[in-house]
Amino acid sequence: MEREKVLIVGAGIAGLAAGVFAQKSGFDVEIYERHLIPGGLSTSWRRRGYLFEGGMHWLTGSNPRFPLYDVWKSVGALKENNPIFYKDPFYTLKVGERELSLYRDIEKLRATFLEYAPEDRGAINKLYRDVKSFMNVHMIVNDLPFVKTNRVVRSSLWELLKMAGAGIKYPFLQSISTKDYISMFKNADLRNLLQAVTGEKYNALSFVYNLASFASGDCGYPTGGSLVMAKNMAETFESLGGKIFYNSEVLEVVIENQKVQGIKLKDRFVRSSSVIITQDTRQAIEDFFEAKKIQLNKKLTQKIYKLQATAQNVYISLGIKKDLSSYPKALVLPLEKSFAVGDVQFSQFRINNYSEYENYAPKGCTSLTCLLLGESYDYWKKAKEDGTYLEKKKELVQKFIEVVEKHIPEIKDNVEVWDVATPLTYERYCKSYKGSWMSVWSPKLRAVKYPIKSVTVKGLYFAGQRLIMPGGLPCTVVSSRKAVQFLCRDKDVRFMN
Repeated sequence: MEREKVLIVGAGIAGLAAGVFAQKSGFDVEIYERHLIPGGLSTSWRRRGYLFEGGMHWLTGSNPRFPLYDVWKSVGALKENNPIFYKDPFYTLKVGERELSLYRDIEKLRATFLEYAPEDRGAINKLYRDVKSFMNVHMIVNDLPFVKTNRVVRSSLWELLKMAGAGIKYPFLQSISTKDYISMFKNADLRNLLQAVTGEKYNALSFVYNLASFASGDCGYPTGGSLVMAKNMAETFESLGGKIFYNSEVLEVVIENQKVQGIKLKDRFVRSSSVIITQDTRQAIEDFFEAKKIQLNKKLTQKIYKLQATAQNVYISLGIKKDLSSYPKALVLPLEKSFAVGDVQFSQFRINNYSEYENYAPKGCTSLTCLLLGESYDYWKKAKEDGTYLEKKKELVQKFIEVVEKHIPEIKDNVEVWDVATPLTYERYCKSYKGSWMSVWSPKLRAVKYPIKSVTVKGLYFAGQRLIMPGGLPCTVVSSRKAVQFLCRDKDVRFMN
């Protein structure tokens, strides 16, 4: 019997996961990717012997006690070649000779904070109680109603009851920003350290949930990072018979009479009645539908335009001709003067130090990275248009090095490689909206979930981090699983986990 063809737009984590699930479920799947490698926004790159991790800093669902772990295993993301490494302490603040660490163990964290800042006893105990109440909270993985599967996946009553206690705190934490929550601490060092956990614009629920995930033993780092994980998934997909076409940008999703007909590439048309779009949903709506005046579900387009704020970033990477293993693996550096990228001001740097990670740098050398999260797309776009883009990147990294070498003197005159990725970089390689990395789950905004199956165009499905707030890898893989379950239910095919 001939297998029905399914086309997937994008070989990021969402596209690869959807490809694995659909191929396992008996479809003939082809993935079309505009870049030359898999992974999408979850990526890394090499420069003269240095590896710079440009995507994943931890993986939610990396601990076997959580349901999401089984999903990662089923799509081939976690194998023997990328065992999980648990960084602890997670962050360390360094101010001169003073250091303050953010430990995974919530009891140790509380004791460390109380010793360091006894004046903040009340705020520390509140943080402790909030984090404790969320330690059993995790992403739910369930089957769609009425879908046939090889193995039923349902949350147990006991699993849900263990999470119920967090529900009391949920409304308040969702209603205020991380910045407002952290402001209850009098000690500036505590505020600076905790600020590093999430962006200030995110609601406090995201902040507390992240700390609880660390404390619960989740959020490890798969050895080899983004590239190894993406390659594992691509190899799993291809071993099942699926095909990935790289350097193949999809120009159009062809629709006639509100039914999918296939996709159009630069050099050919590929026919199929089922397409899963895993390219950034916000950008895909503009590229494939608005320009063609195709009627999409207004519930999808209006919500995603009105409610979704983007998390843009500038990513600075340095290759240092020194062994920096005496420094913490993740360093928070408060700045005496704010650091500007266009109109965005930064009060601290979060430096990821990969000195103890194998094959991330030549022997005796170190890869350092720093994520600067802020809306700088328009600044870089203007620089590109007026011809100052490369000059501004160079100026930025020089200013960055001057500041960092005050805190890490060993890097002075020892930077042999540097790289700056801007929102335009992510836009060019991944077609993400304004080059954004994630969505921002702002205060008072509900945990919006956008439609994964189009109700106005037959055979059209969406997957990716934009569809479940706040985004990131767990939302990506869960949305892909749901998209394929919708496909299976529509085609009366058994979904295979």
